[in-house]
Amino acid sequence: MFTPAPIQEIKDELLEKHQVRLLVKREDLIHPLIKGNKWYKLKYNLENARKQGFTKILTFGGAFSNHIYATASAGYLLGFQSIGIIRGEEHLPLNPVLSHAVSCGMEISYLDRATYRKKNEAQIINHLKEKFGDFYLVPEGGTNPWAVKGTEEILKNVDVAYNYVCCACGTGGTLAGLVAGASDDVQKIGFAVLKGDFLQKDVENLLQEAIKQQLIVDKLYLNWHVNNDYHFGGYAKVTTVLQDFVKDFSQKYPISIEPIYTGKLFYGIFDLISKGFFQKNSTVLAIHSGGVYS
Repeated sequence: MFTPAPIQEIKDELLEKHQVRLLVKREDLIHPLIKGNKWYKLKYNLENARKQGFTKILTFGGAFSNHIYATASAGYLLGFQSIGIIRGEEHLPLNPVLSHAVSCGMEISYLDRATYRKKNEAQIINHLKEKFGDFYLVPEGGTNPWAVKGTEEILKNVDVAYNYVCCACGTGGTLAGLVAGASDDVQKIGFAVLKGDFLQKDVENLLQEAIKQQLIVDKLYLNWHVNNDYHFGGYAKVTTVLQDFVKDFSQKYPISIEPIYTGKLFYGIFDLISKGFFQKNSTVLAIHSGGVYS
């Protein structure tokens, strides 16, 4: 069902000048509907749901959420009923993300923004169970310890040597998996796509919880950090500089990126290369996690 992610090398004068090799693992190409890191986050959550006898999964997201898109797709392909709780008011006609979700059989319901902020409270969850019956809860964005077990597999079967591995960082689930999956001598860097001073702690907590549930090896995970210098003002905040970079990048290389996730990742990588952050004669592996679905 899934195609192995190819690894592409980017050639550029800046890379040659600083003697850095840049490889891109194209997780955006593994499946037409469940792209990038979303499948890795869902994989063991859905396996866990099935083992526990659940036939229904419920999750949360915004109206343009690729997590909603991917969860609806996975539910359709793997035989789960899916429910998407959407932040905000209903807007008709449905946008392409929600239209796709409904076409996959996802039941869509809405929570006003004030209630949505309390979505993880027991009272709200119990109300949803009264409304929809029992369900397996997948958190917003799909990030939890089961997601870490999945994203750890992103580096499985990578047959090239690398010194750094980099990813965009929104909830920390992908970075936590890379930290768990890469060897200690590889430096793991998550580029925050939002004002994410809390992300370092979130990733630490995810790793500890995954260890506690025996989903990853119990050890001290070293040589990783979250870089907070390239969020461009916050989540989904975009500047002219970033827009120009994304446009130039997509014209220059045969790799599509967007300004919300992957644009910030590659802008950060190229800026750090220009500043001499990466050691000479080193290899950087960038994880193209799919970004925002078009």
